[in-house]
Amino acid sequence: MSEVKEYLYKILVVGDLGTGKTSIIRRYVHNIFSSNYKSTIGVDFALKVIQWSPDIIVRLQLWDIAGQERFGNMTRVYYKEALGAFVVCDVTRQSTFEGVTKWKDDIDQKVNLPNAWGGGRIPVVLLANKSDLVNEGHGQHVNPVEMDELCEKHGFIKWFETSAKDNTNIDDAARFLIQSILSIEEEHGSPDMGDDDSERIHIDDNKSNSGSGGCC
Repeated sequence: MSEVKEYLYKILVVGDLGTGKTSIIRRYVHNIFSSNYKSTIGVDFALKVIQWSPDIIVRLQLWDIAGQERFGNMTRVYYKEALGAFVVCDVTRQSTFEGVTKWKDDIDQKVNLPNAWGGGRIPVVLLANKSDLVNEGHGQHVNPVEMDELCEKHGFIKWFETSAKDNTNIDDAARFLIQSILSIEEEHGSPDMGDDDSERIHIDDNKSNSGSGGCC
């Protein structure tokens, strides 16, 4: 019987205020949705354990970073040791699309893959969220050609149109990002995450089910 491998991946979830970051996380981790979340202050995180395959377990730390913290000095601390990220925008608010490139640039400047993995940029997926509102007559669906061009220009590995309310494409987006990180892992081997790795896991296990509010 083959040995079971366990991986811990820290994933950032960033985007402008009110784009649905916490709703996406709670739908993905707990399969629940509410329209009454309060705005996240600072950072919140959740843990999801995934039986990826018979011999691979992935522990996903999802760090929900508040929109009002954008590009502040604290983001460098929050970004530390992240191996992937989601940048979230709201399909009904054009201004949030303009914000995604700034978020992507901020991630590229402040976090890199471990040296053991060759360094470089972490994989980032773009989520065009709240497609359920478009179905209800608010705004319009994103243009796939424009989204492809945006991703190619700014280095997103892929984009998905999502809805936390309808549970649309959230699992698919997460699987794509995890697979991207696993592919790097398989190519380069497990990175040395430093002496504070066990402490990060311990802190997360205590807080992952805290139930604190987040941006809707």
